[in-house]
Amino acid sequence: MTDAPKSHGRLAIRPSLRPRDLMSEPQVAGAWTASVVTLFPEAFPGLLGLSLTGKALAEGLWNLRMIPLRDFGIGRHRNVDDTPAGGGAGMVIRADVLDAALREARQAAPGPVIYMSPRGTPLTQARARTLAEGPGVTLICGRFEGVDQRVLDAHEIEEISIGDYVLTGGEIAAQVLIDATVRLIPRVLGNQDSLAEESFSIGNRGLLEAPQYTKPARWDGREIPEVLLSGHHAAIAAWRAREAERLTKERRPDLWRAFAQTQMDPAKDRQLSGASDQSRDRREHDKEPRR
Repeated sequence: MTDAPKSHGRLAIRPSLRPRDLMSEPQVAGAWTASVVTLFPEAFPGLLGLSLTGKALAEGLWNLRMIPLRDFGIGRHRNVDDTPAGGGAGMVIRADVLDAALREARQAAPGPVIYMSPRGTPLTQARARTLAEGPGVTLICGRFEGVDQRVLDAHEIEEISIGDYVLTGGEIAAQVLIDATVRLIPRVLGNQDSLAEESFSIGNRGLLEAPQYTKPARWDGREIPEVLLSGHHAAIAAWRAREAERLTKERRPDLWRAFAQTQMDPAKDRQLSGASDQSRDRREHDKEPRR
């Protein structure tokens, strides 16, 4: 007796005038769905098809749906872009073309529509966490000089950036956002507890993660910090907390300021940030008894 094929749960079936790719991943009804509008659907799933995100995709924990922008192009050559109004270099994706693609995309992907753009607000762990709690997202992968502003306004599209630099297209940025979000979906990671201690997590107070070590205990003349081998859980937790604060203060002053303003005791903040000798002397003078 052979094993029954593995079920992906209840599959979503939608009518469409366009032929479907028979090799595409099954679309599981109710699963978190990323609907991606792109000129290069062959770029997906890419790295998303590997490791834990790829396993979760195959198991139906999330859906990936491609919307090839070229399918909605104009004329015999399926043109998707035109010269920028007012002149200038490059080409701009047409509003009517992108509008048609978005209407198709949103049939299967409720939730926000996001345009991956260097002028957008920075992608954060908090934003990824919010997206993971929703039904899914529609992502627009721009090319050329961008997209017509009118379609962004008409669909109230959010713009998100993965950093202060410019890529040749939004496909890599879209994969970054999907990866950051999908890993937060329950059952995607093998050990959900690991989410509590990583950088930017709530469990780590929004700070950077403390350094990690493993065997061998001595390598290249370098030792693992003794406290990590002590078995003293409270001491280990305290060491990791101090290291998280130190690294955040050194490498991400912006995160440290936000943490200090909302959670840190001002006296401890001054101590960790290295108060000047003058201010220290002044505090000590204030403590002297009045005569």
